[in-house]
Amino acid sequence: MKLMAIDYGEKRVGVASTDASGEFALPRMTLPNDSELLENLVRFKKEEGIERVVIGESKNYKGEANPIMDSVLKLKADLESLGVEVVLHPEILTTMEARQIQGQTDMTDASAAALILKSYIDSSDLK
Repeated sequence: MKLMAIDYGEKRVGVASTDASGEFALPRMTLPNDSELLENLVRFKKEEGIERVVIGESKNYKGEANPIMDSVLKLKADLESLGVEVVLHPEILTTMEARQIQGQTDMTDASAAALILKSYIDSSDLK
Protein backbone atom coordinates (compact mmCIF):
# COMPACT_ATOMS: atom_id res chain seq x y z
CA MET A 1 0.00 0.00 0.00
CA LYS A 2 1.43 3.38 -0.98
CA LEU A 3 1.19 5.93 1.82
CA MET A 4 1.70 9.66 2.22
CA ALA A 5 2.40 11.54 5.44
CA ILE A 6 1.89 15.18 6.36
CA ASP A 7 3.74 17.17 9.01
CA TYR A 8 1.38 20.14 9.38
CA GLY A 9 2.74 23.52 10.42
CA GLU A 10 1.37 27.05 10.48
CA LYS A 11 3.77 28.25 7.76
CA ARG A 12 4.97 25.07 6.05
CA VAL A 13 3.67 21.56 5.51
CA GLY A 14 6.07 18.66 5.08
CA VAL A 15 5.12 15.80 2.77
CA ALA A 16 6.59 12.32 2.60
CA SER A 17 5.54 9.14 0.83
CA THR A 18 6.51 5.52 0.71
CA ASP A 19 8.33 3.92 -2.17
CA ALA A 20 6.40 1.54 -4.45
CA SER A 21 6.80 -1.31 -1.93
CA GLY A 22 5.13 0.75 0.80
CA GLU A 23 7.97 -0.07 3.19
CA PHE A 24 10.32 2.91 3.02
CA ALA A 25 9.41 6.48 3.99
CA LEU A 26 10.95 9.18 1.80
CA PRO A 27 10.84 12.96 2.34
CA ARG A 28 9.28 14.46 -0.79
CA MET A 29 8.59 18.19 -0.48
CA THR A 30 7.73 21.11 1.74
CA LEU A 31 4.72 23.18 0.74
CA PRO A 32 3.70 26.62 1.92
CA ASN A 33 0.61 26.54 4.12
CA ASP A 34 -1.48 28.75 1.88
CA SER A 35 -4.78 28.77 -0.02
CA GLU A 36 -3.43 26.20 -2.51
CA LEU A 37 -2.38 23.63 0.09
CA LEU A 38 -5.38 21.30 -0.23
CA GLU A 39 -5.21 21.36 -4.03
CA ASN A 40 -1.47 20.62 -3.99
CA LEU A 41 -1.86 17.73 -1.54
CA VAL A 42 -4.67 16.13 -3.54
CA ARG A 43 -2.73 16.52 -6.80
CA PHE A 44 0.34 14.84 -5.28
CA LYS A 45 -1.83 12.03 -3.91
CA LYS A 46 -3.32 11.35 -7.33
CA GLU A 47 -0.03 11.63 -9.23
CA GLU A 48 1.70 9.23 -6.85
CA GLY A 49 -1.14 6.70 -6.51
CA ILE A 50 -1.38 7.21 -2.75
CA GLU A 51 -3.97 5.01 -1.03
CA ARG A 52 -3.89 6.46 2.50
CA VAL A 53 -2.77 9.75 4.03
CA VAL A 54 -1.24 9.85 7.51
CA ILE A 55 -1.28 13.20 9.31
CA GLY A 56 0.84 13.80 12.38
CA GLU A 57 -1.33 14.18 15.48
CA SER A 58 0.53 16.90 17.36
CA LYS A 59 0.63 16.27 21.11
CA ASN A 60 2.66 17.55 24.02
CA TYR A 61 4.57 15.43 26.53
CA LYS A 62 1.41 14.95 28.59
CA GLY A 63 -0.37 13.47 25.57
CA GLU A 64 -2.62 16.52 25.20
CA ALA A 65 -3.42 18.05 21.82
CA ASN A 66 -1.32 21.06 20.84
CA PRO A 67 -3.15 24.22 19.70
CA ILE A 68 -2.41 23.44 16.03
CA MET A 69 -4.66 20.37 16.22
CA ASP A 70 -7.75 22.44 15.30
CA SER A 71 -6.12 23.18 11.94
CA VAL A 72 -4.95 19.57 11.56
CA LEU A 73 -8.49 18.31 12.13
CA LYS A 74 -9.83 20.80 9.57
CA LEU A 75 -7.32 19.56 6.99
CA LYS A 76 -8.30 15.97 7.80
CA ALA A 77 -11.99 16.79 7.31
CA ASP A 78 -11.28 18.67 4.07
CA LEU A 79 -9.35 15.72 2.65
CA GLU A 80 -12.01 13.23 3.76
CA SER A 81 -14.73 15.33 2.11
CA LEU A 82 -12.84 14.72 -1.17
CA GLY A 83 -12.87 10.95 -0.61
CA VAL A 84 -9.33 10.67 0.75
CA GLU A 85 -8.67 8.02 3.41
CA VAL A 86 -6.95 9.82 6.29
CA VAL A 87 -5.59 8.57 9.60
CA LEU A 88 -3.98 10.49 12.44
CA HIS A 89 -0.75 9.18 13.94
CA PRO A 90 0.72 10.55 17.19
CA GLU A 91 3.88 12.62 16.82
CA ILE A 92 5.94 14.65 19.22
CA LEU A 93 8.74 16.98 18.12
CA THR A 94 9.40 15.31 14.76
CA THR A 95 10.56 18.61 13.25
CA MET A 96 13.11 18.99 16.05
CA GLU A 97 14.26 15.40 15.50
CA ALA A 98 14.62 16.04 11.76
CA ARG A 99 16.73 19.15 12.50
CA GLN A 100 18.99 17.11 14.79
CA ILE A 101 19.51 14.52 12.06
CA GLN A 102 20.18 16.83 9.12
CA GLY A 103 20.27 20.41 10.34
CA GLN A 104 17.80 23.07 9.18
CA THR A 105 17.19 22.78 5.43
CA ASP A 106 14.37 23.37 2.97
CA MET A 107 13.46 19.70 3.45
CA THR A 108 13.31 19.67 7.27
CA ASP A 109 9.50 19.55 7.34
CA ALA A 110 9.44 16.83 4.67
CA SER A 111 11.93 14.84 6.74
CA ALA A 112 9.67 15.28 9.77
CA ALA A 113 6.81 13.88 7.67
CA ALA A 114 9.03 10.91 6.76
CA LEU A 115 9.65 10.28 10.48
CA ILE A 116 5.87 10.30 11.08
CA LEU A 117 5.39 7.89 8.18
CA LYS A 118 8.15 5.54 9.36
CA SER A 119 6.61 5.47 12.84
CA TYR A 120 3.19 4.69 11.33
CA ILE A 121 4.61 1.90 9.15
CA ASP A 122 6.52 0.42 12.11
CA SER A 123 3.42 0.47 14.34
CA SER A 124 0.91 -0.82 11.77
CA ASP A 125 0.10 -4.17 10.27
CA LEU A 126 -0.19 -3.05 6.66
CA LYS A 127 0.52 -6.38 4.98
